[in-house]
Amino acid sequence: MRRLRGGAAVAAVLMCAVTVAGCKEQVTGSDSGSGVGSGGAGATAGGGAGKGGAALAAAEALTVKGRAPKTGYDREKFGSAWADTDSNSCDTRDDILKRDLEEVKFTGGVCKVSYGVLESDPYSGKDVTYRRGSSKVDIDHIVALSDAWQKGAKYWDAGKRIALANDPLNLLAVDASTNRSKGDGDTATWLPPNKAYRCTYVAAQVAVKKKYELWVTAAEKSAMEKVLETCPAQKLPAGGNPTKAPERFRAG
Repeated sequence: MRRLRGGAAVAAVLMCAVTVAGCKEQVTGSDSGSGVGSGGAGATAGGGAGKGGAALAAAEALTVKGRAPKTGYDREKFGSAWADTDSNSCDTRDDILKRDLEEVKFTGGVCKVSYGVLESDPYSGKDVTYRRGSSKVDIDHIVALSDAWQKGAKYWDAGKRIALANDPLNLLAVDASTNRSKGDGDTATWLPPNKAYRCTYVAAQVAVKKKYELWVTAAEKSAMEKVLETCPAQKLPAGGNPTKAPERFRAG
């Protein structure tokens, strides 16, 4: 599946109702030319032209609160990394690599990705080659787990945290070095250097925070609105996995 990248007039958006496997592409408009298919995005919610587009309207509706302390945060609170919550017998990391890379090759079967090319990485705009064991490609949580912890996830049960950590709506294959400059930043503190991708990136963050009922800080909301006002027709990604992981999964 080939994804359209920054600067294209349309954005290929993945539709994943429950699993990554069997996704279909839906082409959605983007007046600014800044939207590209967010690898983490599912089907899109409708959004009209003008200032009241779906992504901007959703950002404006997010709950605003102060950032809670990071006290108690641990990656294990979100379960083991890359759990197969969609039960397709492939771990989540390989699911996303299969979805987002081109020229994919496997090691034994159709799960373990050994090679692929991230064509026009959404964060940097450059092409990145993935080889298993190399750190040149990361799977980014578009809404960082630490950020989520400080904005509501601290109070969730384990099933919801595990779901967030493995939801394709919140995951994207990206250039590792660019991603690591992000840390656990939100829209107010970090945006992709590739300006052509910013509207799609912020729309994806809004979609995840809306789906999981996470709040935003005042500065974050203002930053989201500032970006989305430059692309008023930007639609809101939807879909992904359920917001509760199967009972068999546990978190620390």
